Amino acid sequence: MKAFTVIVDDSPANLAIYARLVGSVDPAAGVRTFPDPFAALEWLAGNDADLVVTDYLMPALHGGELTRRIRALASASDVPVMVVTAHADRAFRAEAYAAGASDFVQSPIDHAEFRMRVRNLLLLGGHQRRIRARARALEQELKETAESRDQVLRDSRERLAQVIDTIPAMISAADADGNCIFVNAYQTALLGDGCGRSDYATESARLDRRVLASGQPISGYEGDIPLASGEVRTFLTSKSPLRDGNGELAGVLSMSLDISERKRSEALLSFQARHDGLTSLPNRSYLFHCLRQAFAAGAATGRARPLALHFIDLDQFKRINDGLGHHIGDRLLQAAAGRLQDAIRGGDMVARLGGDEFAVLQDDAGNPADVANLAARLNQLLTKPFVIDGREMVVSASIGVAVAPADGEDPEELLRNADLAMYRIKSRGRNGFQFFTPDMLSDARAEVQLQTALRLALAREEFELRYQPQVDLRTGRIVGAEALVRWRREGVGLVEPGAFLAVAAESGLMAEIDDWVLREACRQARVWLDRDGSGISVSVNVSVPQARTGGLQTRVARALEDAGLPPALLELELTEGVLLHEAHHAAADLEALHRVGVRISIDDFGTGFSSLGRLATLRADRLKIDRSFIETLDKPSSLAIVRAIVGLGRALRIEVVAEGVETASQLDRIRGAGCDVVQGYYTGRPMDAASFGRLLEQGRAPIGAEAD
Repeated sequence: MKAFTVIVDDSPANLAIYARLVGSVDPAAGVRTFPDPFAALEWLAGNDADLVVTDYLMPALHGGELTRRIRALASASDVPVMVVTAHADRAFRAEAYAAGASDFVQSPIDHAEFRMRVRNLLLLGGHQRRIRARARALEQELKETAESRDQVLRDSRERLAQVIDTIPAMISAADADGNCIFVNAYQTALLGDGCGRSDYATESARLDRRVLASGQPISGYEGDIPLASGEVRTFLTSKSPLRDGNGELAGVLSMSLDISERKRSEALLSFQARHDGLTSLPNRSYLFHCLRQAFAAGAATGRARPLALHFIDLDQFKRINDGLGHHIGDRLLQAAAGRLQDAIRGGDMVARLGGDEFAVLQDDAGNPADVANLAARLNQLLTKPFVIDGREMVVSASIGVAVAPADGEDPEELLRNADLAMYRIKSRGRNGFQFFTPDMLSDARAEVQLQTALRLALAREEFELRYQPQVDLRTGRIVGAEALVRWRREGVGLVEPGAFLAVAAESGLMAEIDDWVLREACRQARVWLDRDGSGISVSVNVSVPQARTGGLQTRVARALEDAGLPPALLELELTEGVLLHEAHHAAADLEALHRVGVRISIDDFGTGFSSLGRLATLRADRLKIDRSFIETLDKPSSLAIVRAIVGLGRALRIEVVAEGVETASQLDRIRGAGCDVVQGYYTGRPMDAASFGRLLEQGRAPIGAEAD
């Protein structure tokens, strides 16, 4: 016989949701939905069901009264009934249970919890339906012939006893005085002789008296029962009234189904659904669940409890993950999780949001000083060295703090604002904490608008190149040009790269912009070559995103081929960031490009140890002295460094370029230090291609351009 679940709700949306959830528990089971509770009662009067799911507040008939009427039906008196309501009033719960409800669920429902409860109640209802079906079959046999009634009755009782003994559930009966009158073999094997051990029997007898007093069954309650072996298992129990031939209450029938394995599996699945697999910390979903509960409690009482959310991002974690391997990175995340747990109080929570991001939910955060102290303590703990597999490694943390309800009245808003605060501290150099302020939200919106405008700028070809001359100090002639991108933004005018390149990198547009710069620079260099036959070298910066995406050789080769430009007239400038973090991605491409004649330049030389270290493995044609040394040439230390770089370049036969030269005194000192090439406002500002072409026709740079 096919099992049916009856769903009663005046909301079509709820009917659809509950039907889908029940169907996901047992796809073979039938589902009948009723917006009218009276129609549901009519159907139940003539059909078998394993479970009834009903809304509490319905205009025609509330859930408590519907449950009473179901219990009054002979065909449904012991069918499990689950009541669902969005109202938290305990009186509703008490009314539902008094009417004979088996379970009570608060809406909005947790889908996983709803399915677990439905699964258990369906299993119980199925056993009860099968027992009813067997009882009906026996009754039919008794009616078939009056002559063999006594024999049929004896045979039926024996068969029924055999059937009951084979059911993998504890089944027993007690009379009106509480005496045990029947126990099946399964229960005897688990509990021993009689109706059970005294500690279990006492509670069971109390519930029997409740059934005898009310005449109503008790359906589907869970409880732990100690077995004769000493093991404790969880059972789903129902109790039904037994009546004699006159319809009088004669006793109580109890049936208990062992759900221990299912409860353990459900507990494990529930834990896995709410916790991070690597650190066992609560995950983002469970953090949001706890935040929603806290916000709901505050709304119900009218007194929102202040909570602080600390959004934590480990700085430079990717460097450790890529350099030492993911297994070391995982160990570091576990160690960081342990330190965060050690730092919190009993009412606080640590969660892992994903990757190298964690969150600490601080309870009772009404005092800003307490919130700041915790953020500082978390930061301090994470900056202490970690020792993983004998390796000592150091990370830091950027922490953004948002305090509810001032900074957010729902979990999404609170986490978003804490995230914005975290990115603010990252933009200021990392390793610290920052409270959320409203201006961060306006900045974030402006950044989103800028990202959208940048995407449109690529499609509309709003970018332009400016070319800054590079001048040979010995001859005064222009020997090269650095291509610098500008954005002619509609309604704004010409925008300098500092105003949009960082946002372009964050939004994943940097590689596209770099490729456009590469193609346009090669095209313009070819124009100058065709004009005078000799041409000049054009240098283009290689950014971190461009190096990281791979295929640099292919993109450069395509740009050279499309423009028809000889490789010797293209120079690629590698920044400190590329050398430090991305050289392993682009090393093979750079070596191949150098072999075909493309020139390689190391930009910002002298600011980091990686530049010097890479000279041993990367063949470079130029070193560009960082402008910070040029700006401070009046200091003996800066001048000494410049001379040392020049000496290094001569020893390695590498041309040395001084960039950022803006005054005559700087030019004199650079010339005295022996630099080969100079670049800066004093010898030429960045200019459009037409202006640069006219400058090339003159043959020499406009020395003293800072006066413009």
